[in-house]
Amino acid sequence: MSILVKILSLSIALSVSCPRNALFWGRVNFLALVRTPEDNYLVQDLQSSHVDVVGVGINATDTVIRLPNFPALDSKVEILSAERRSGGQTASAIAACQRWGLRTRYVGKIGDDEAGRFQQAEMAREGVDAHWLVAPGCMSQTAFILVDEKSGERTVLWKRDRQIVLRPEDLRPDWIAGARVLLIDGHDTAASTQAAKWAREAGTLVLGDFDNRYPGVEELLEYVDFAITSKDFPARLTGEQNLLKSLPKMHAQFKCCLTGATMGRLGVLVWNGLRFHLCPGFRVRTVDTTGAGDVFHGAFAYGIVRGWPAGEILEFSCAAAGLNCEGRGARGGIATLIEIDRLRRRGERSERAYTDEELAEASRAAVSASLGTPI
Repeated sequence: MSILVKILSLSIALSVSCPRNALFWGRVNFLALVRTPEDNYLVQDLQSSHVDVVGVGINATDTVIRLPNFPALDSKVEILSAERRSGGQTASAIAACQRWGLRTRYVGKIGDDEAGRFQQAEMAREGVDAHWLVAPGCMSQTAFILVDEKSGERTVLWKRDRQIVLRPEDLRPDWIAGARVLLIDGHDTAASTQAAKWAREAGTLVLGDFDNRYPGVEELLEYVDFAITSKDFPARLTGEQNLLKSLPKMHAQFKCCLTGATMGRLGVLVWNGLRFHLCPGFRVRTVDTTGAGDVFHGAFAYGIVRGWPAGEILEFSCAAAGLNCEGRGARGGIATLIEIDRLRRRGERSERAYTDEELAEASRAAVSASLGTPI
């Protein structure tokens, strides 16, 4: 069998194993931007559905503490400010999707305390259709986030009571049914796996946000279509430190449509089974990096719903994540679609994490490994 035939066979196999990824093989019509009071609606013919994006995962009440510099051991530092903010990976991503005009739903668990009531009030204010599980007699997830004023980089100190872990029996299939995209994080893996199974049965695409290798994450990944992780997660999962090798390993093992890793200001790298796609980040005035990854995943979900090709989704997501760093807190810099579009058209990009030659060589090596034949 010739190499060309083998590559074509691999392409067909990818399409068959991931038929719901057809949107990445061609472009759809992008009709227009419409000025609204929020500047937040894209016009496109969309199939009718009850809800666009459902998020199942964590929420958090953050106390964001700004510091003139990160404290050394056995020192004292006067803080610049301390503010209570809403956060949490999935909850913040869903809030972003709601602001951009999608129909959203969130499923999460809280304690019966003031922080939990704050979370409920924030989601209600955003207009999200939220389903809350309340654990009596315990505290909601809280975090203290130390932000270095000079760099905008943050350190997160968090606490989560085991009683607010989402469990499979907490969920209902009708909360997932009818959605176009299910967004999950890798924290409560048993519940997320149950939700992802229901989504797979209903033909709903599953987007996963993973940062740590929690118990059971391997089973969950079997039901994830788009696994977009932190830059360190692929190494933790596969033992391979090089993203150019670990992302194809994840893709081959779990048969995702797309595996990728965000790289902070350097953007995102993804592997689709045939080639790598690198999308450099945007240079912004960084105030606070809290929530950048959350907003990235919300933007990725938005692009899936709109039917954009992979390159457009990645660029939109990088721009949205970058702009969020110009505000304070996980949701303080969620930009409008007009602002994101302006940055995409006019913004300066970061340096490239990899050259085109490195990506091409790594792609050949990964495809050769899949085919079992050098190319």
